[in-house]
Amino acid sequence: MKKLKIAIIGASGYTGAELIRILLNHKKTEIVALVASSNAGQKIEQLYPHLTHYDLPDLKKIEEINFTEIDIAFGCLPHTTSQETFKKLLADGKNSHLKIIDLSADFRLENPDDYLQWYEHEHIAKDLQPQAIYGLSEIHRNKIKKANLVACPGCYPTSALLPLIPLLQNNLIGKNDIVIDSKSGVTGAGRSVKQANLFCEINESVRAYAIGKHRHIGEIEQELSKAANAKIEIDFTPHLLPINRGIISTIYAKLNPKFSLADVKNCLEKKYEDEPFVKVIEGEPNIKDVVGTNFCVIAAKESRIAGKIILVSVIDNLCKGASGQAVQNMNIMFGFDEKEGLEMAPIFP
Repeated sequence: MKKLKIAIIGASGYTGAELIRILLNHKKTEIVALVASSNAGQKIEQLYPHLTHYDLPDLKKIEEINFTEIDIAFGCLPHTTSQETFKKLLADGKNSHLKIIDLSADFRLENPDDYLQWYEHEHIAKDLQPQAIYGLSEIHRNKIKKANLVACPGCYPTSALLPLIPLLQNNLIGKNDIVIDSKSGVTGAGRSVKQANLFCEINESVRAYAIGKHRHIGEIEQELSKAANAKIEIDFTPHLLPINRGIISTIYAKLNPKFSLADVKNCLEKKYEDEPFVKVIEGEPNIKDVVGTNFCVIAAKESRIAGKIILVSVIDNLCKGASGQAVQNMNIMFGFDEKEGLEMAPIFP
């Protein structure tokens, strides 16, 4: 069988390197182009020595790549950069065959006005935006199958939406007073050098940031509002953990009258019973349960306050929260086994 030819645009960042790691195990794909303009001319192993032992293409500028020979492009660029890049790439119709999976935030928000609000930047690819499908694999699978442009969800939203969407769809929890407390490893901030992310700044500490104004709020509210068929507003606070990778989200919600914790568990178990990468457990989720994997592990617990529940969700921010979910979406788009390239055991300890 002919292998899919893949280009990774923005290959020098953490999500690019994670895509390479996963796709090296994918039997139906071939990485033929790695784009990293600021590092063009170098070998990927000069940036990531752990990739030394693989026959990977050299890093190039995007202008050097012949996209007529590429089947699918993964975008691992910063927000505002992706929309400009893909608009140019598709402008003349020469690359109309190309399928795109974008890991930035540029195509996640359906309304360009919402993008302007949360990212303080005018959306310049408004003609492409209506084509974009929000790539939460387990929720939008049928639309992803037919998509040419998939906007992969953010890492925090993935960890919050998977437990909440089924409960709102089935009216088990209230639409108000949803509180999401999330904590992420430092790779979620990217690979660029930032003083706040230096070892001495983050070690032996945990800090909250972007309180009440984190950009992922718009994305979470968009998807929850669709699930509830009503406007949803949330409280969301992210925190930075002194670990490399992983997210834990603790979510507080009110039960609707006549429903119980048992109903919540039953709803989640039924929704995800046939899903290979979402596991509903009785115990207490631990980030170590999912590091290096495409799993999302969820638990539902009773609050000490009557009528309230607590949901806990863990993912690897670089895998299920980014590159793993991107590969899962590629598998859906091309009709592959959804688990292809993604059957990895957690790294422990």
